[in-house]
Amino acid sequence: MKRSAVLLVLAVITVWTLDRLAPPDLSRISHPAQEMRDRSDHLLALRPAPGGVWRIRTTTDDVDPAFIERLIAIEDRHFRHHPGVNPLALARAAFQDLRAGRIVSGGSTLTMQVARLLEPRPRTIRAKLIEIARALQLEARFSKNEILGMWLTLAPYGGNLEGVRAGSLAWLNKSPSQLEDSEIALLVAIPRRPEALRPDRHAQRAEALRNRILHAEAGPVDGHRHPMPRHAAQALSWPNTPIARSTIDLNLQIAVEAVARSQATTLPQGAATAVLIADLKTRDILALASATNGPQGRQLDLTRAVRSPGSALKPFVYAMAFEAGLAGPETLLDDLPRRFGTYAPEDFDRVFQGRVTMADALRRSLNLPAVALLAELGPGQFLERLRSSGVTLHLPANTAGMPASLPLALGGLGITLREAAGLYAALGQDGTVTPLHLSQNTTPNITPNATLGTPLVSPRAAATIAGILTQPFPDGGPDGIAWKTGTSWGGRDAWALGFDGQHVAAAWVGRPDSTPLPGATGRGLALPVLARLMSLLPSAPRPATKPIVLTATAPRPDALRLLFPPPQAVVSADGPFTVRAMGGRRPLTFLMDNTRLPSEPAKREVGWRPPSPGFYRLVVLDADGQAVTSQIRVR
Repeated sequence: MKRSAVLLVLAVITVWTLDRLAPPDLSRISHPAQEMRDRSDHLLALRPAPGGVWRIRTTTDDVDPAFIERLIAIEDRHFRHHPGVNPLALARAAFQDLRAGRIVSGGSTLTMQVARLLEPRPRTIRAKLIEIARALQLEARFSKNEILGMWLTLAPYGGNLEGVRAGSLAWLNKSPSQLEDSEIALLVAIPRRPEALRPDRHAQRAEALRNRILHAEAGPVDGHRHPMPRHAAQALSWPNTPIARSTIDLNLQIAVEAVARSQATTLPQGAATAVLIADLKTRDILALASATNGPQGRQLDLTRAVRSPGSALKPFVYAMAFEAGLAGPETLLDDLPRRFGTYAPEDFDRVFQGRVTMADALRRSLNLPAVALLAELGPGQFLERLRSSGVTLHLPANTAGMPASLPLALGGLGITLREAAGLYAALGQDGTVTPLHLSQNTTPNITPNATLGTPLVSPRAAATIAGILTQPFPDGGPDGIAWKTGTSWGGRDAWALGFDGQHVAAAWVGRPDSTPLPGATGRGLALPVLARLMSLLPSAPRPATKPIVLTATAPRPDALRLLFPPPQAVVSADGPFTVRAMGGRRPLTFLMDNTRLPSEPAKREVGWRPPSPGFYRLVVLDADGQAVTSQIRVR
């Protein structure tokens, strides 16, 4: 008795030691395809496992319970009760094999099948013995549902397809969580002989075995192999984890992709479109897509391409000018030919509009008023404020080291569609800039009354611009949308950006190689796309109110005016002279080349000594925002 006990203990120790020295190889199950999920945990896109295999991790919760029931009934009806090996089934298989002189039946349990899938070997007696040992090891380590999950992940479905989810997506174009009886039977059948039963090559064979499993006739098997989900795949950031989650909304993404593809088909060969929708409050990107009228388009993420925005940045020139008190929405000015040193901008249609309000000039995207305001602000200050808010801007290479210049108002820099949409989101909220993002891990921590990001303009200036830009779409579309277009030089880029109370959207049309697209305009190509994008969203109309007027500075009897020096004056650099103004409400502010001159609040004059000969720009502002300017030559 003692000897038997000792032998039993030694046997147990030996088995335990061998088990620890040679555990099951789980490397195949440990390297599945990468999954990208949307904001509601729906499958958005996939990246194959090493070797290009579509091996998608699957658990029993991922499939229809009826699939599990049929699989066990067909493959291993005692699965829930045996320890990994079914001795009766093995004995029956051994008898059949000996009688036939070859392996005709393996007697494999589902656990033994998993062992073979984890460590594929030629079908020999030695391999069968190893499978038996591995099955016992698996049963000792994992629950029945975990072992089923391994089978569901590794079962072969033909070609580079492994696992029920991959098979269901490829052969049925649907998730395995809701399958019909005939579809369950097909997915149970294929792993028996995956290459001989793959529907794209042997649909009739697959159909015959499916019907035998069903014990009934069903419709023909579709021989088409569907592609794996790739929604927004080229735009997503893939961390080194099996499952990642994005901010994308799958249903909206599918609709937005359809809009992009539809637009692309109307464009010349090689031309492309990029579109984007984001949540105004959280700055989550909900959908984005790029499409080209040509074979290369699906591989590009054009929302990250650096392009010239044309007039799309004008609203920020106006917002900063209104905020600084340089002008207000009702300020009148002349849209007439004018030179700014050697720079002589023209309006897009080369027709000047004469006297207009600032609000109307912005809505009509007139160039001269925007350039004049930027001259008052200073292009350097404009550029620095944009950059300090976190926006990445790209100046032309031939301007490296040179100071910012007035063409910035008309698109003389580069920006991506994502960055531009982020700027418009700031106008739609409180004037603060926070980058748009795609990963749920980077969603900002939003608290009530919190500032989302870096202030760019004041809430009041942002609301004023939003009110000015809220207007009907010219060719129809939802109401309550604030929008602006932009067209870069030569028709290379057509832009449209807009927002309502809940979302910001953006559209770009052009050529990925930056060659011109003759006749392209933001209004003609991109704005209809923006209207379609906004139509996909639940309506969030803005109150029908007039824009907030920051500084209404229409001329009046005591209008601010400059007494000395007169326009185009020439003065000597030998000594100081006095700048004098009349009218306007004190205190007055005197700026010479955007540098404030020290002055007394009660006076309407200030002394100035020219530092050197040259041309200088004088600006005088009153407390109501009225402004007068004059160019002075010092010699």
